[in-house]
Amino acid sequence: MTTPRPAILIARAVFPEVVERLRQHFDVETNDTDEPFSPDQLVQRLQGKVGALTTGSERIGAELLAACQQLKVVCNIAVGYNNFDVAALTSAGVLATNTPDVLTETTADFGFALLMATARRVTESEHFLRAGQWKEWSLDLFAGAEVHGSTLGILGMGRIGQAIARRGAHGFGMNVIYHNRSRLDTDKEAACKARYVSKDELFAQADHVVLVLPYTPAAYHTVGAAEIARMKPSATLINIARGGIVDEDALVAALRERRIAAAGLDVFEGEPQVNPGLLSVPNVVLTPHIASATIPTRTAMAMLAADNLIAYLTEGRALTPLNPQVIAP
Repeated sequence: MTTPRPAILIARAVFPEVVERLRQHFDVETNDTDEPFSPDQLVQRLQGKVGALTTGSERIGAELLAACQQLKVVCNIAVGYNNFDVAALTSAGVLATNTPDVLTETTADFGFALLMATARRVTESEHFLRAGQWKEWSLDLFAGAEVHGSTLGILGMGRIGQAIARRGAHGFGMNVIYHNRSRLDTDKEAACKARYVSKDELFAQADHVVLVLPYTPAAYHTVGAAEIARMKPSATLINIARGGIVDEDALVAALRERRIAAAGLDVFEGEPQVNPGLLSVPNVVLTPHIASATIPTRTAMAMLAADNLIAYLTEGRALTPLNPQVIAP
């Protein structure tokens, strides 16, 4: 008799080559409609499955794990993993993985693009033009903030933060300051031309604040009314981290009252729903969580997630584990 192959779930639509790679090893159930599963639907789909390819849409916590006790591994197509309760996964003996490194440069490119679009009022001026409001040129028409030579403040100096710092320092001659849970070693600081400062100093000194810190419960509303109040009236705030890091109501109030110049957001608390206040102010650039969205990078992310799943279920190892203590020695 032929031994049944392990069954896995691909929770959202992915590239055909990724599905084909997984089908070489497993019985694969896909979600070709790409509609996010409700929590109950996800539990139902995971029955009989030993592994799953997930995205930020799928919440994996203690309740789901109790209902899916055959599950052995969940592989996120993302570097972030705030949709995973890692402690619950570890307690249940389920491996979790993410996709670091492969998206660093692409995400940094987009973070810098969002900074520039925000500083130079690209979205606001395009809406003005499309609405037929441009009747004549004037000297101060949509005059924005300088990027070159300005002070770039980075909150969260991991791989992506360092990549943004390099772009700012080496490409635009920016004065780079940063705050992180731990200070970088001197070689990394030198490579980024970056100077460590306190969080309060960062918000007070930066012309452009970029948020790249990972989301944890402790990071919830790390940037609130107090932090925004320390910023210069001419400063911009860019978030490519996670939406819950920013108190969006406090940000809307500051933007509406022009207490800061502008904001650029690729991530939102409660996404894909967007705070209605953000849609009502003109001085904000909004994008739908696309910082890593190039075909090569998104393919590499999905392939790394698939490779983690294959490696664990066929060889008992993982490439980028979040809780390696569950892997048998």
